[in-house]
Amino acid sequence: MTSQQFWDHWAWPLAAALIGIVFSALLLRQYLQRRKPHQLAWFVGFVMYALAAAMESYSGYVDGWNPLVYRVYIVLAASLVGFLGLGSVYLVLRRPIWGHVFLIFNLIFFALFLYGTLTATLVPGSLVAGIAVGGKPLGPPLSFPRAYAFFFNIPGTVALLGGAVYSIVRFAAKREYRYRVWANVWIALGTLVIAGAGSMARTGRTTGLYPAEMVGETLLFIGFLQASTLQKGAMKIRARREASGAVSTWQQQ
Repeated sequence: MTSQQFWDHWAWPLAAALIGIVFSALLLRQYLQRRKPHQLAWFVGFVMYALAAAMESYSGYVDGWNPLVYRVYIVLAASLVGFLGLGSVYLVLRRPIWGHVFLIFNLIFFALFLYGTLTATLVPGSLVAGIAVGGKPLGPPLSFPRAYAFFFNIPGTVALLGGAVYSIVRFAAKREYRYRVWANVWIALGTLVIAGAGSMARTGRTTGLYPAEMVGETLLFIGFLQASTLQKGAMKIRARREASGAVSTWQQQ
C-alpha cells in the first residue's frame, strides 16, 4: 500500500461517519433537553456529514460510485455547511428572525439543488472511486445544478467563520466571558480545516482529505459542545453577580 492509498483508504471516511453518528446523538440529546434552534441546525448538519462520509467510504470499498448513491451524497455533502452555518446564525444573532430568513434561504436552494441533481444527466465516465469526483459528474462548475452548491458553501462558511470571529473579538477582552472565546476558537479552526481541505480537493489534490475532514469535524464538534453550554455559563455569572450584590448590600447596612 502506497502513502497515497493509505491516506485515501475507505476506512478514514468510515471512521468519520461513526464519529459523526456519535456527535449527532449528543447534539440531539442537547436539543431535546434545551430546545435551542442552533442545536437542531447543528444536529441536521452533522447527520448530513455522517451520511455523506458513509457514502464516501462505501464508494471506496466497492471501488466505484453507484449513480443514485452519488446523487444523494453530493446533495448532502454540498448542503451540510449551510445548516452548520445556520446554527451559528441562530446562536450569534439575538433576533431569531435572521435565523429564520437564513433557514428559508437554505431550504429554497436545497430544494432546487436536490431537484437538479436527481434529474441531471451525469457526465459519462466521471463516477470513479473516491472523493476526487466532487461535483464533476454534474457538469462544469457554473452549470445547473452544480453552481447551486455555492449557495450553501459560501454563506455557510461565512456564517460559521464570521460568527466565531465576531464572538472571539466581542468577548476576548471580558475576563468573565473567556469561556465563550474558546468555543468559537474551535469552531473557527474546524471551519478553516474543512474549507481548506475542500478547496484542495477541488483543485485535484485529495491526498489526506479524509483525515482532514475528520479533524475538522472533531474541532467543530468541540466548539459546538462548548457553545451549547453558554447558557449555563451565563447563569453562573448572573448568580455570582447577584451574590456579590447581596454581599455589598449587607456590608452597607
